[in-house]
Amino acid sequence: MFIETTWQTTRPSVTGRVTFLLNNDHLSDVKFVATNSNGESKQVIPAHKFILAIGSPVFEAMFYGELAETKDTIELPDCDYESLLELFRYIYSDEVNLSGSNVMAVLYLAKKYIVPSLADKCMEYLNEKINSLNAFSILPWAQKYEEKSLVDRCWKVIENQTEAAVESEGFETIGRSLLEEVVARDNLSIKEVILFQAVDRWATTQCEKQGLAEEGPIKRRILGEEMIKALRFPVMTGEEFAVNIVDTNILTSDEVVTLLKYFIVPTSPSPVAFSKTPRGKLTHAADCMTSCRFPTCTPTSWNYHGERSDLLCFSVDKTITLHGLRLFGSENNSYTVTLKVTDTGSRTTVVSKSGTYYPKLLHSKRFSYHGFEVMFDSAAVLKNNTSYLIEALISGPWSGKGDNGLGTVKASSVTFTFSSVYREDSNNTNVNGGQFPEILFSH
Repeated sequence: MFIETTWQTTRPSVTGRVTFLLNNDHLSDVKFVATNSNGESKQVIPAHKFILAIGSPVFEAMFYGELAETKDTIELPDCDYESLLELFRYIYSDEVNLSGSNVMAVLYLAKKYIVPSLADKCMEYLNEKINSLNAFSILPWAQKYEEKSLVDRCWKVIENQTEAAVESEGFETIGRSLLEEVVARDNLSIKEVILFQAVDRWATTQCEKQGLAEEGPIKRRILGEEMIKALRFPVMTGEEFAVNIVDTNILTSDEVVTLLKYFIVPTSPSPVAFSKTPRGKLTHAADCMTSCRFPTCTPTSWNYHGERSDLLCFSVDKTITLHGLRLFGSENNSYTVTLKVTDTGSRTTVVSKSGTYYPKLLHSKRFSYHGFEVMFDSAAVLKNNTSYLIEALISGPWSGKGDNGLGTVKASSVTFTFSSVYREDSNNTNVNGGQFPEILFSH
């Protein structure tokens, strides 16, 4: 390689002069050998012991410690050439070229050679790039290196976009312990039948890796009893269970019979081995999507009359998880509420909540108002094209009310259709006006 004799004078900064020596034989006193990213050939990176030593305590010990390395060539079998070059680039220049294909390997090297500022840059990159397609690829590394903020960010993406995350390539490569964490988690935005199918695919992949027959009892042994019991078969519909679960033979015949009885015969006892609590329980409205049915509101113009309930029916065109509702109130007051949501077809209460609430200033997509949030203790899965009745018995002073209500509202790709209820005990809430400004839900 030709080296200009005055290379120092043409680079006025120390950084420029050190960067010039990156991957350069000039003044080099050590060489590193690593395979390229496809593992097909080895490549050499010339380096400079002093520069590496001032950038990493591990390299300082390697070259200047009591047991200093004396070989001129060092082979590194645990990393690839491209990632090692980025580690050296950072040590030489404080710059690094990160990408989705190298960031994990660079992070590994930053941790191994104790270069914390480079590890921070990797973490920043990952935090910005996390999405449903790579969350399951990033999460195991974040857990391994105990990067709590990155772990939390991964779980937030997985919880908010569960269905897309379990369809990603990274999902089938996760370890069994991480799969257990997923199945045990409450706050997943996914239908239980789709989660089961993802778990079944994971077990199939494990059978392929171990050369085992892809049979139900073998998959069950791989998954383990705790994971099977953590699946919430009772929250599925009878049709989902019959079509997608029975023929996998992962459940025993006794479990299948018990669950089928539960779906077919309303009076049959619930299958106590499996939870009936839907996933998606949220405790903060900020984590939910909202469907606001009013374009405007009027403050302190709605009265409550003893035993008369505010009533409203609605349906959705896609299955959702209902977490709570927002109700109108008035400033510096309190309201006692008994709220329930009923399936009008089966006349069963799907969720309910009672309590005393204190209004605060809330902000919908269309206006601000004084109101309060009633969050259910357990979320409820509401099926598409099914009519549900909201019924609230409210005691308290006059409150605000909604005006010019909409019969249909689209929120986050879900269409809500509202209809009025006419009963003698009604407090006159209807599609056009009254209570229930916003529904809090997730997919």
